[in-house]
Amino acid sequence: MFIFQDKIPGKDLKNGIIAKLLGSGERMTVLHWNMDDKSTVPVHSHPQEQFGYIIQGQLDLMLNDDTTSLKVGDCYFIPSNEPHMFTAVGATEAIDVFSPTRGDLPWMKD
Repeated sequence: MFIFQDKIPGKDLKNGIIAKLLGSGERMTVLHWNMDDKSTVPVHSHPQEQFGYIIQGQLDLMLNDDTTSLKVGDCYFIPSNEPHMFTAVGATEAIDVFSPTRGDLPWMKD
């Protein structure tokens, strides 16, 4: 399967974040994020493991009670059910991979 990012419609999450579903198979879901400066994904957790890669900008990632700044080329791994939060520093672009799939995101059904 081939994915052409410019052909995928973005979902405006109304908080300075645009999400694109790049694909979801039997065992993983891949998302592309564009975040405005200071936009935040509030503290949450989920049963899926999460891997992310910073393409542009910076993400401040709060994992448990520790906050780390991640810049272009940095990656993160979030274990299953660990509380975490993201805040963009500048215009930020990232890729997330979840396993198993993230069929629980309500905007994916739109």
